[in-house]
Formats: sequence, structure tokens, C-alpha cells
Amino acid sequence: MRLEDIAPDVRSRAFEFFYWFSRFEFALKVNMFLKNSSPGSRAEPGWDQFIEAHEADYDLSAAGSHLVDEAPQRQIVGLHELEFVPVGFDDQPSELARVVRLLKTVRNNLFHGGKHGVESWDDPERTLLLMSLCIRILDELAELAGIDADYKRYY
Repeated sequence: MRLEDIAPDVRSRAFEFFYWFSRFEFALKVNMFLKNSSPGSRAEPGWDQFIEAHEADYDLSAAGSHLVDEAPQRQIVGLHELEFVPVGFDDQPSELARVVRLLKTVRNNLFHGGKHGVESWDDPERTLLLMSLCIRILDELAELAGIDADYKRYY
């Protein structure tokens, strides 16, 4: 899809989605959910640490359940071209891990683009739905973890 073909409401929601996703990752880092906490290492958000800390307290919300039902796909390298496949859950992750995996898949698909080969990718209604669900989920996760002040910049 070309930039000039993207509807204003999709552009606006995409900005909002990336804003909240980046705020959430900031909140993870500032609350010491880090991929690597060794001094001198890069400060990267620790989604796995977040999941480990909160999976026992997480109840699948309506937004989380809806995202699971929508089943965004992940891009992989195929034999002769890039392909999209369902996000795998063979490792039997918790409900929180499943939702986070799909949330990050939506982020990666939007950020990295190139979804012209996926059925319904250019469907603005589906794109808006996925972004809206993810924003609601980010809000819920910030509240669950008690990091919403950093997430929303309420100090």
C-alpha cells in the first residue's frame, strides 16, 4: 500500500498504536523489566521478564480473546519467497504469553510493512481493529503491572 492511499483514520490510529507501544516498552525498561540487566548491556525491554512476573495474575480479557480470535500471522522465509504463517503456540505458553506474542506480531507486521501477499492486509477495517485491540491490551497490561503512571506519563 502506498502512503497516499492510507486513509487518515488508519494513519492516525497507527500513530496512536506506535505511541502507546513505545510508551509501554519505556515503562517496561524504567521498571527494570529488562532483556539483560547486566551493567553495561543495552537497555532493551524485557517482555519475557514481564510475562514471568505477571502471567499468574493475568486473566484473558475481552480484547485479548478477540486478538487471539483474529489470529494475526507472522512472516517467515519460505523456499522461494517470504510467507505468512500462523503464530505458533506449540510451546504451550500462558495466556499472557500468547497475547504478548500476538501483540508483538501486530507491531512487527505494521512496522516492517510489506504485507502485500497476505489476504486482507490492505483491509483498513481489520488493520484498525487490530491496532485498537492492541492499544486496549497495552492499557490493560500497564494497569496489571502497576506501571501505568510511567506508561501514561502521570508522575
